[in-house]
Amino acid sequence: MPPEKTPHLDPVIALLLRALPARDVDPKSPEQVRADFRRLTRFAPYRGSGKVAGIEDFALDGGLRARLYRPAAAGPVPTVVFFHGGGWVVGDLDGYDAQCRRLRDLTGAAILSTEYRLAPEAPFPAAVQDCLNATRWAARNVARLGGDASRLAVAGDSAGANLATVVAQALRGEVALRAQLLLYPALDSVGLRSGEASARFPSHARYASGYFLTLRRMNWYADRYVPNEDDRADPRASPLRAPEFAGLAPAVIATAGFDPLRDEGRAYAAALRAAGIATTYLEFGSLVHGFFALASFSPGARRAAQACCAAFKSLLE
Repeated sequence: MPPEKTPHLDPVIALLLRALPARDVDPKSPEQVRADFRRLTRFAPYRGSGKVAGIEDFALDGGLRARLYRPAAAGPVPTVVFFHGGGWVVGDLDGYDAQCRRLRDLTGAAILSTEYRLAPEAPFPAAVQDCLNATRWAARNVARLGGDASRLAVAGDSAGANLATVVAQALRGEVALRAQLLLYPALDSVGLRSGEASARFPSHARYASGYFLTLRRMNWYADRYVPNEDDRADPRASPLRAPEFAGLAPAVIATAGFDPLRDEGRAYAAALRAAGIATTYLEFGSLVHGFFALASFSPGARRAAQACCAAFKSLLE
């Protein structure tokens, strides 16, 4: 079999990568990573189309914050529960505000962005429990959110896509989900530090450094979210290891060519298709992990975000 041909890295993203701080060094603390994240997200310029009904902040059951992004369309609209990324250690509503505005504008759906408890203060399965509760809350309150029960979906970015995947699996048969949007998901952390995972997913080693998300940073996040190695085989932590995929909602899975997580997304798309689940797999060869957040800077990332949302919108409608 000939070696895999490597596409060219998006030139705008290549310039951005040179300006980002080195990520091959373990952070000193979660607080440092969170501070770095807040600095980076201050530069996201997308504010939305302006043709919207409004944005509302409120608290879910248990006190976790949520933010609703409502489109201008009259009548019930699709409703998407969105889980932010950040390696289960960082991330919040403000940091993903631009992404949720873009998701709303490109899909015409109401986007309910929800927080969840972060590691290491609240390790696995705290985030899973919070995301399950948030989705159940959305299902009970979908009319209040401006939606209808037949068009409820989940979406997530990176670690948030992991959580969206887990929610779709865990609530199968309990909450009827119309679709799931999984942006460069993390799906199997078993053997991550030992290198066993790299044998299963060659992209781990091939893109281990130099492309924003690094293998070293993946290990750092996983060690804080699931510190007990035995827990990583739990499908709630590694949903690619679920025993059964039949009956899940149709999915759009997007990956980036220069992303160590690329092969995990490929594998999950193949598993869903083998189980008879309608699955759209989109791989953007010239992009890196987190490209949805770079859509205001890179035309290539913007086109990718549009393609992801168009595929997702077709499932919601």
